[in-house]
Amino acid sequence: MNLRTVSRPRRFRAFTLIELMVVVLILAVLAALVVPKIVGAGDKAKYDSAKSEISTYKGLLDRFHLDCGRYPTSEEGLAALHAAPSGLEGKWAGPYTDKTLFNDPWGNPYVYEANGTSDYTIITYAQDGQEGGDGYNKDLSNLDE
Repeated sequence: MNLRTVSRPRRFRAFTLIELMVVVLILAVLAALVVPKIVGAGDKAKYDSAKSEISTYKGLLDRFHLDCGRYPTSEEGLAALHAAPSGLEGKWAGPYTDKTLFNDPWGNPYVYEANGTSDYTIITYAQDGQEGGDGYNKDLSNLDE
């Protein structure tokens, strides 16, 4: 008798239900650990970007002040960094930036308040777009530094 010719029932190798459940459980644990870090990284990046932009605007406003002898008024706003306000002919040495829209990373406009002489405030209401808040909803301004 030839062993090769003897027909044996084929054994099918498959995953058991318990093995599949273990794999699914491992994937769920990994997802629970990784997903929050990835999602939070975008929020942190936007928050850090807003801090950086406010710092950049501070520098641009200081250059405006050196050239014009004053900061833009609240009415002139940050747009005075791109287009010369009336009455500053001969002093204004801009444009100080190529931006025409001054929106924060969340798409909301930066709030600029100034008396035109010595003090100004640049504010972003952060992720929620409303005054106050905690975490990534906390307002940022140039006075925070």
